[in-house]
Amino acid sequence: MDISPTATAPPPSPSPATKGRATRPGDRVFLGLSRGSGVLLLVIMAAIAVFLTYRAYLAISKDEANFLTAFEWNPAGSPPEFGIAILAYGTVVSSIIAMVIAVPVAVGIALFVSHYAPRKLASPLAYVIDLLAAVPSIIYGLWGALVLVPYLDGMNAWLNDYLGWTYIFQKEGAGPARSLFTVGILLAVMILPVITNVTREVFLQVPKMHEEAALALGATRWEVIRMSVLPFGRSGIISASMLGLGRALGETMAVATVLSPSFLFSGHLLDPGGGTFAQNIAAKFNEADDYGRDALIASGLVLFVITLLVNGAARLIIARRKEYSGANA
Repeated sequence: MDISPTATAPPPSPSPATKGRATRPGDRVFLGLSRGSGVLLLVIMAAIAVFLTYRAYLAISKDEANFLTAFEWNPAGSPPEFGIAILAYGTVVSSIIAMVIAVPVAVGIALFVSHYAPRKLASPLAYVIDLLAAVPSIIYGLWGALVLVPYLDGMNAWLNDYLGWTYIFQKEGAGPARSLFTVGILLAVMILPVITNVTREVFLQVPKMHEEAALALGATRWEVIRMSVLPFGRSGIISASMLGLGRALGETMAVATVLSPSFLFSGHLLDPGGGTFAQNIAAKFNEADDYGRDALIASGLVLFVITLLVNGAARLIIARRKEYSGANA
């Protein structure tokens, strides 16, 4: 019995419509612009890093103190001595205070607007929150200096009386509440709209089938949020928090208006004084000479690296938890 081999059919040729779309000039232009934008962004970031590194090297090479651990800032001295220990401590501590206060409140507001509030109340409330994000930093700074600082004197006294045994809430110095704790509260108010807006939009993207299925199985409203909404929006909450943290780390005018700058290290959050990278640059840039500006740029490089590390850590957290978020279900 003669059996001839089965001939394989040739692959289908692309249709004229598909071929036209693949070679359409507009697609090629858009692809080139997209790639060029990505490459341009990387080039700009690299240029910023090179500029900061070069100017920082000029300053640190002449610094007679340890740049990372010194507690003084005197680049105009003879010999020049300056370090970022106080600035790094103030930046990190004030940002942590802001995040501890703002993130739970922002998530609660986002849940209320997206799942609890009636539509007639949710829309105006969301609009007001959007307006808070557009308020200039100097306005927040004036509000903090004229309203927040005087009204926190009583709260600081209460914290000193009842939580002073924790050391961090012990108040030793006298004077108004121009401290890192006050700055942390002010930053929390400033980053609250940013975190709330992004988190609300993420919660609104939760598939309705997930919520309706949970309700059909007899789950309460809180159980629906705990089992469907929060797991789905976990990555979005982290992203929103990192956006708020980025603003808290680099905030300048509001912090400079409220904080009493000093280079005296104190573990007591209620004592006046402290400093942050952005506030120190804004306060000393105009009066600094060329070498002093190089020293300020060196501190800016540290802030640049901290911001990159924070965003990189956030990306790693999101990538590890993405498969559990429910977004791919």
